[in-house]
Amino acid sequence: MSDLQLTAVRGMGEIRAGDDLPQIIAEALAPLAPQDGDVVVVTSKIVSKAEGRSRPAAEREQAIDEESVRVVASRPYEGGVTRIVEHRTGLVLAAAGIDASNTDEGTILLLPVDSDASARAIAETLRSRFGLAIGVIVSDTLGRAWRIGQTDVAIGAAGLRVLESLSGQLDASGRPLVVTAPAIADEIAGAADLVAGKADGVPVVLVRGMGRHVAELDEPGAARLVRRQADDMFRLGADEAYRDGFEAGRREAAAAAEAGI
Repeated sequence: MSDLQLTAVRGMGEIRAGDDLPQIIAEALAPLAPQDGDVVVVTSKIVSKAEGRSRPAAEREQAIDEESVRVVASRPYEGGVTRIVEHRTGLVLAAAGIDASNTDEGTILLLPVDSDASARAIAETLRSRFGLAIGVIVSDTLGRAWRIGQTDVAIGAAGLRVLESLSGQLDASGRPLVVTAPAIADEIAGAADLVAGKADGVPVVLVRGMGRHVAELDEPGAARLVRRQADDMFRLGADEAYRDGFEAGRREAAAAAEAGI
């Protein structure tokens, strides 16, 4: 395996609604002489800006409602309520991924409508411009239920094998691997964030050394990394578990009262 190199892509300027983001990224990449097998990580924030996913900050709660399919957990704080929700794309995250940082004063940004499609559009432009097999990741910042802090993950991907199944292979000691499947796209997104940073204004990172994972554009995108409901051992969030427990208790009490117990 080759060494991993990560380079901040600079000089893109402020992205506005309607901008041709794939072409802007291509122009900024050109001085870095892209190579076959490179991966370009693009923060979802500039994708959302280019796609016009901005709304007035006063509509934040309404936007969370509209972008969510269920509330997983909630917790009040002095300024309101923190809501962990399932986004319409299947992602589970705080406030439906809606963010007010690094955007115009008085506005918020929603996640892209279809991050895999956004990644594909960028990948198509880069591959056409440079004549190279280039993978693209659209990244966003998520917390983890059992860990403190946040990290970037892939919410969109194109031209990249997002998951590497090692099932059936042997580990260094010769033991068979059964369920090991590194989330390659998430690992690349997390590494890229170390270069981009949250306050440095670097929305794109060029990653070199992961060429063995670059694939055709028909490869499944980051939606493949969302765990299916049938496989989710922790499907019920705190709010849902409490509500279900309350309803079960109410039914038991009603049944007992009816039976005269």
